[in-house]
Amino acid sequence: MRILLTNDDGIQAVGLRALHRALVAAGHEVHVVAPVTEQSAVGHAVTLSAPLRVKEFRENGFSGQGVTGTPADCVKLGLSTLVKDRPDVVVSGINAGPNVGVDILYSGTVSAATEGALMGFPALAVSMDDFNPVDLSGQAQYAAELLSRLPLKALPEKCVLNLNFPHRPVGEALGLKVCPHTRAPYEDWFEVRTDPRGRPYYWMCGEIRPERISAGRDRKLLSEGWITLTPLKIDFNDPGTISLLESTLS
Repeated sequence: MRILLTNDDGIQAVGLRALHRALVAAGHEVHVVAPVTEQSAVGHAVTLSAPLRVKEFRENGFSGQGVTGTPADCVKLGLSTLVKDRPDVVVSGINAGPNVGVDILYSGTVSAATEGALMGFPALAVSMDDFNPVDLSGQAQYAAELLSRLPLKALPEKCVLNLNFPHRPVGEALGLKVCPHTRAPYEDWFEVRTDPRGRPYYWMCGEIRPERISAGRDRKLLSEGWITLTPLKIDFNDPGTISLLESTLS
């Protein structure tokens, strides 16, 4: 397969490099277009008021193009301009940290895959439930093998597959679960701190309260040790509320 590989942790991130090695070892043609710097939690932001610049990265068997923009910028620019032959799939990751539940709205990793889906390509986002991974070779090999088994041509239009690995060696995972995403939102708070000049600043913290996490959904299963795969559909329409508003406002 011909693959456009991207992420939100930056082109030098452990997860992207591991996934690149695994996909190349599996015989795929991999084109890397990823942010030069970390772009975590930028969501689906795109750059409108500044130019995008591209830097070539080549070292130790790796080659790719770093973009001074967001993950969505990378996919737009890669698919429209930088990758000359049409890819078969867009792959984003491996992200440092899980992307489950409402993370799909904040995540640059998932948003990069979403942009690929919006542009008409099958798309896979890959994440790890560990914010400081050192070696993701096992997860990368699993993802590369899974990619070869996914029914990419049979997927509906504008579908994103969201893959998450639990915080344990991949060989110790309980298996793969296809599941829906968690609907519980984060409960956020801000810690007030003081900088060296005595001025206050605010650091956001947050969690999904355990008692609000439903069984059988991605966050719960991931915590139990399962690898989760969640199909996401890009459709924000709400037919029920449309009917309600039509009947009320008419």
